[in-house]
Amino acid sequence: MIDIIITDDHKIVRDGIKALLQDNKAIKVVAEAASGDELISLLSTVHADVVLMDISMPGKDGFETTQHVAEHFPDVKVLALSMLSNDSYVSKMMDLGAQGYILKNAGQDELCCAVQLVAAGNRYICSEVSLDLLRKVQSLSLTITPILADDQRDLSKRELEVLGLIAEGFTNAEIADKLFTSKRTIETHRQNLLEKTKARNTATLIKYALQRGLIS
Repeated sequence: MIDIIITDDHKIVRDGIKALLQDNKAIKVVAEAASGDELISLLSTVHADVVLMDISMPGKDGFETTQHVAEHFPDVKVLALSMLSNDSYVSKMMDLGAQGYILKNAGQDELCCAVQLVAAGNRYICSEVSLDLLRKVQSLSLTITPILADDQRDLSKRELEVLGLIAEGFTNAEIADKLFTSKRTIETHRQNLLEKTKARNTATLIKYALQRGLIS
């Protein structure tokens, strides 16, 4: 069972998230917080595996609260939950210790998948944010210092197929249709690619693949 705390200053948002998660037997909402300070107080007494973290909150915002959680509650994973797909927000949250970033318009399947992947120690960037980053990467020069992965493992044939389709700008759902599999399977392949290449997000994954000739 994955214990989670929903942190958002709007009750209607917290209620909506609970409704999306209630049918998943592997996830349990153990508490809610309306602010960063309330979350920090809760974590002293309530066990949580994952915190869903809003960014724009009064008082301690999501950035400051995420940094505090990473420093003082290192076993708690933070999944940022925001309306903002700005890549600077994504990068800052990940740098401060978040394990994932998902938009508030995500569907039930993607939200549940993100929670489970983050709880298992994986990073997660939602497909819509990943596409925005990809478009920016494709407009950049490729004269960038390669990302080095000392323990890089070989990618499977299917992972290379998925990587090629990601580079072409297809969403997880579109890739799943093309490869006759489920969206969740593609999301897992995407996370495996990030782990194997030591890429921080989809943007750096594409840079890595282009520089090594894995895609053209």
